[in-house]
Amino acid sequence: MGFYDDQILPRFIDLALGRPMEPTRARVTTGLSGEVLEIGFGSGRNLPHLPPEVTRLLAVEPAAVGRRLAARRIAAAPIPVEFVGDDSQRLPVPDASVDHVLVTWTLCTVPDVDRALREARRVLRPGGTVHFVEHGRSPNHRVAQRQERLTPLWGKVFGGCHLNRSVDNLIENAGFTLDTVQTYRMGGPELFSFAYEGIASK
Repeated sequence: MGFYDDQILPRFIDLALGRPMEPTRARVTTGLSGEVLEIGFGSGRNLPHLPPEVTRLLAVEPAAVGRRLAARRIAAAPIPVEFVGDDSQRLPVPDASVDHVLVTWTLCTVPDVDRALREARRVLRPGGTVHFVEHGRSPNHRVAQRQERLTPLWGKVFGGCHLNRSVDNLIENAGFTLDTVQTYRMGGPELFSFAYEGIASK
């Protein structure tokens, strides 16, 4: 990970996905309990929204500055937070050992997203769920075509982010069952802001 991706981009993301996204974070974390693994922990903005039923959070985060930005939120959290790795494609977590997986605006940047989702399924206990909100491919054909054209340049600027991933299909292809999924525009041009939000079970 280069200096820009490690030191600059996490600060921008912390601001861009800050206060306006708090209601979304509150929705996505509803229903979590027990031990939760968060892929793309970032600066810890989901911590204040975790329900009291959550007893422990295992965090996966590659950016050092993200972990530093999270220090205040970790200190204020009523539950222990443990960093368990920096690569969602290779989780150093035993099989069937966590109750839920949480992922918010992260799958777009994972190089091998299929492998990361299979890893998430591996570490979930039977009946466990993935709670997710992501941006991705628009169902509008003309918008999707522009997303395809723009993604290579966009990814260079935004840490490998893909605009063109069909998140619901990726989750199902990894062996999950989609219990709920909503799609909507987060705000701004659909090119960048078409969202997928929901819960998938193992």
